[in-house]
Amino acid sequence: MNIKNCKTLQIPKISSPRGSLSVIEDSNILPFEIRRVYYLYDIPAGESRGGHAHKILEQLIIPISGSFDVKINDGSHEKVITLNRPNVGLYICPYIWRELDKFSSGSVCLVLASQPYDESDYFRNYEEFLLEIGKLK
Repeated sequence: MNIKNCKTLQIPKISSPRGSLSVIEDSNILPFEIRRVYYLYDIPAGESRGGHAHKILEQLIIPISGSFDVKINDGSHEKVITLNRPNVGLYICPYIWRELDKFSSGSVCLVLASQPYDESDYFRNYEEFLLEIGKLK
């Protein structure tokens, strides 16, 4: 895989004078079925999250509140995407190293995932990730 497969996705937004509503249903924008949902919040200033890659798992990362940066890396290329709108998420495919940082105060990061949690699906060591990527190329 490479970072070109990762992309921002527009989440449908319905606006009215009373506020906005965004909906994800029946995989209307996702290339996967949602099997797990989790969210990150109360992240102290200067902290980062992520620092891993997955073998199978696909994700959509959404900034429900505030903003943060997502650095993605496929072993050859690296890109930083700032997420700051709750109707735009970042799709991340398997074999992409990700790091999240620069969380604004009060930010909330929602993650929709294609699989339940499985520790064996993780690369938690960047050097091991690079070795595995080298085998795939």
